[in-house]
Amino acid sequence: MREKVSDYAAHFPKSNYFIHLVIRGGGRSSESAGACTAAPPMKTGGAAQSLPFSGRKRSLIGDARKEREGGSPAPGPSRCTDNLVFEEKDGKVTMSILFALSDEKNTRLSKVTKVFETFQSRIRHMESRPSRRSRAAEDLEFFVRCEVHRSDADVLINSLRRVAEDVRAVPEERAPWFPRKIGDLDKCNHLITKYDPDLDQDHPGYSDPEYRKRRSVISELAFSYTHGEPLPRVDYTAEEVSTWREVYRTLRSIYPTHACRQYLENLVELERHCGYGEDSIPQLADISAFLRERTGFQLRPVAGLLSARDFLSSLAFRVFQCTQYIRHSSTPMHSPEPDCCHELLGHVPMLADKEFAQFSQEIGLASLGASDEDIEKLSTLYWFTVEFGLCKQDGSVKAYGAGLLSSYGELMYALSDEPEYKPFDPEECAIQPYQDQTYQPVYFVSESFEDAKLKLRQYSSTIRKAFSVRYDPFTCTMEVLDEPSKIQSALSQMREDLKILHGALGKLA
Repeated sequence: MREKVSDYAAHFPKSNYFIHLVIRGGGRSSESAGACTAAPPMKTGGAAQSLPFSGRKRSLIGDARKEREGGSPAPGPSRCTDNLVFEEKDGKVTMSILFALSDEKNTRLSKVTKVFETFQSRIRHMESRPSRRSRAAEDLEFFVRCEVHRSDADVLINSLRRVAEDVRAVPEERAPWFPRKIGDLDKCNHLITKYDPDLDQDHPGYSDPEYRKRRSVISELAFSYTHGEPLPRVDYTAEEVSTWREVYRTLRSIYPTHACRQYLENLVELERHCGYGEDSIPQLADISAFLRERTGFQLRPVAGLLSARDFLSSLAFRVFQCTQYIRHSSTPMHSPEPDCCHELLGHVPMLADKEFAQFSQEIGLASLGASDEDIEKLSTLYWFTVEFGLCKQDGSVKAYGAGLLSSYGELMYALSDEPEYKPFDPEECAIQPYQDQTYQPVYFVSESFEDAKLKLRQYSSTIRKAFSVRYDPFTCTMEVLDEPSKIQSALSQMREDLKILHGALGKLA
């Protein structure tokens, strides 16, 4: 009978453990695309400019759905479908093996470990319990997780069968590749071709060769960027600044009555420290430095709309992938794709809020190693919160979603009496049909960012994965919690933090 590792672990309750060993040895947008690069394009119209709504070719949710149906390759350096959670390195793979030792062979445990030593296998974890197939108290069953060279895997199993009983390999839980350190985001660059001015005749810039050439120059800055380099600066033209000015002036006039308190407070700070205003387009380098001091978020240039999985993975590291080009001047209040108006006016002010930044990272963390089906649901959650979210403040409803805050037309509509409001519930939100051809008929209203974060965390705990992840902000790395020793180490660090807090309370007392 073939068992999964997670199923086997369920058969091994702690109270039944006879041995618990860890053996260490040698061996391995107005309207734009919602999430900037991965989110759906936002709509802008309304009083400022009456334009027919030009529907998005595919939203963030649509991208996730396309990946789920096999239309897009998984991100990362190895895009094969058999990639394991525990990646192959230098020809070695991680295996989980079950075997039993009867009373007469119990003394031969040393021979079992000798087999692993012979094949230079690193034993990462070993557990045992009284056998469920025998009534003899001395009979034991063992579970071993080890690293072995791929070419030796079959021979190792056959060798174990000579000294143990009921030997079988347990299939590892599989998961798509995901970045383990912030530098791995250089590999999360799978762009989705959408409303491209070079390809689509309906794009406002299609018949403008100068605009297309300009877009190509700015996009190349993102293509050539790697983590750790200074963020590229763009010398924007007078025409580009003029487009920005019209968008900024129109939206700024309605923010005091329609935007949430956190957005308004942070926008004032951005105007004070990062050059936000009508007369210039802010630079990513200045904004990124500002965000890092406030919430630990940072910006990264991107050439267009990323795949849903790549974009959400970036959020897990508190990195927001941000376009630098601007929409065509003929339609300043409308863009069918992500551009700097949507990113800088819609997303950035909210990323400067600690609670909202944590909420955004929680969605990213939940996406790491998730199935295609769960990525689609998380993308839908992202759509109805980070892009089109509303919240209660001072007895009224305010906007915090970037798709609303960068869209004059939809912002006015969302806070009118026309749409339906629902309380934010991740379970319902994740399967809510979305609208990418016109304004949303339904919006979800959160009690607060803290409440939304707690609900999201509870929802994320229901996503089936064979492991959990923990972000280390000091090294900007993702620790995969797949062994008891790693969890114990994390708990030890938490205990030290609690001691500091306890000591601080003592001093106050």
